[in-house]
Amino acid sequence: MMNACICCTVRQDLVKVLEKLADRVKKGTLKLDGIIIETTGVADPAPVAQTFFVDDTVKEFARLDGIITLVDAKHIDQHLDHEKWRAWKMKLSNKSRLQTVF
Repeated sequence: MMNACICCTVRQDLVKVLEKLADRVKKGTLKLDGIIIETTGVADPAPVAQTFFVDDTVKEFARLDGIITLVDAKHIDQHLDHEKWRAWKMKLSNKSRLQTVF
């Protein structure tokens, strides 16, 4: 993926990478059972998740199966706005399965 501001480029880069993978699968040069996208440094994975619902090329090739969120359980209360977390969790759970590991 390209190096730049994560907020501005992560979806564009993700689409480009997924398009390249789809092309290789279509040509028969690559076989995939699944794709794992690791998003260290992204505070909100929703824009990445939206890629699987919004971009037509991606929708044809791949589907979002789930999101796993890992947190530092010792320090989470210092950084977590509980109301925002509940709202985000409800919004995302309508589109996919959300798993939280503490």
